[in-house]
Amino acid sequence: MTADCDIAVIGAGISGLTAAFNLGRRGFSVHVFEASSRAGGVIGTEREAGVLYERGPNSILDTSPRINELLDDLGIRGERIDASAISAKRFIVRNGRLVALPMSPPAFLGSPLFSPRAKLRLLGEPFVRRAPPHEEETVAQFVLRRLGREFLDYAIEPFVAGIYAGDPRQLSLCAAFPRLHALEQRYGSLILGQIRGARERGRRAETSKRVAGSFSFHNGMQTLTDALARAVPELHRDTRAMAIRRDADGSFVVSLQGRDGLARCRARAVVLATPADCAATLLRSAASDAAAALDAIPYAPVVTLASTYRRADVTHPLDGFGFLAPKAERRRILGTLFSSSMFAGRAPEDTVLLTTYLGGQRDPDMVARSDEELGGVVHAEMSALIGARAAMQFCAVTRWARAIPQYTLGHAERIRRAESAERQLPGLFLCASYRGGVAVGDCIQSGYRMAEAVTRYLQSAAPP
Repeated sequence: MTADCDIAVIGAGISGLTAAFNLGRRGFSVHVFEASSRAGGVIGTEREAGVLYERGPNSILDTSPRINELLDDLGIRGERIDASAISAKRFIVRNGRLVALPMSPPAFLGSPLFSPRAKLRLLGEPFVRRAPPHEEETVAQFVLRRLGREFLDYAIEPFVAGIYAGDPRQLSLCAAFPRLHALEQRYGSLILGQIRGARERGRRAETSKRVAGSFSFHNGMQTLTDALARAVPELHRDTRAMAIRRDADGSFVVSLQGRDGLARCRARAVVLATPADCAATLLRSAASDAAAALDAIPYAPVVTLASTYRRADVTHPLDGFGFLAPKAERRRILGTLFSSSMFAGRAPEDTVLLTTYLGGQRDPDMVARSDEELGGVVHAEMSALIGARAAMQFCAVTRWARAIPQYTLGHAERIRRAESAERQLPGLFLCASYRGGVAVGDCIQSGYRMAEAVTRYLQSAAPP
């Protein structure tokens, strides 16, 4: 089979599907090739035992107008369901119990989450000298310098584990949290920067991730990726890209292994929307240094465990989004979402649905444990932290051996080297969560930006 098209997109996760959908709306012919039997990447919704649960991301932060623009274009805005009002409340484990994270200055002053000494330390933050602009710090170094140990242990470390399943002692501040780095460099203070930066976000119609609301869909997160998959006419599942070659005329030839044997696709441009190691394999012969840089990007392994209990068997009111467990507390989990509190219809009225995350860089060997062991770990933690007094009614385990890319020290340089492939091979574009952010909303915006970049290239390049 030879399929000639304008763009070949390799990988049908949220980034690749968003890019392909937007390119198709611009009038280009697009073929998407996905190695697995389903589209959507790590996004996956299941219905089982009377509950609806997620194997990957549970919600989307509503940070940009482009996200709702995508829902409108797909015709699924009416399927959107916002997180409940109580999910604005979030908990942190401190001294073995759940303590609400303060969300306002008065709540912060009265919160038992931080000691009086830590609160006084915060008053001095505007007077801490900014770091040299080109000095790369870890997240932990930055927080210790500006806010102190207690904020690192009970605010930033669990927050980093919740987003990246990562270790703040390894993550690069300017790569993983570029806006924090920019706030310090521009304003000399996080506090002053938050106040003044809010005005700038308002002018851009953007919302800070710190205060943005979360949403999902009545039938779960897969509603989004299923709609994208339906909207991409040429989506080839069970079709693995084996090699990429750029011919003298500027066109690309993608060699494929599909259900019916070997195939190839000739395209004017190629979007690589795969994890870093897969992209490295495809680029090894044509752009060896870029491939080596991509291979060097580590990924955190994560276990997702969905579980249910009878409502009567849990003593905690579960009146919030969920909780994060700091490393300093020596718990065996990263945190738990109160999924049935966040979204209506996830479980029967007399049942609570929880989604617990384990492993990450904190305990990478957790993915090798059996379902029985993982269930036992989670139940022990639920008994201690939310008062689960009886056995789980249901438990489903999902293992992600390479779940989330880690923006560790040197990440910006690795990305710069990876981008050399785009310069060596004009018409090749890299679009994945190792570049531009790991959240679902970040990936959607990356897909939009990629569609714009590919459009500019194709409009300026003569057809091969």
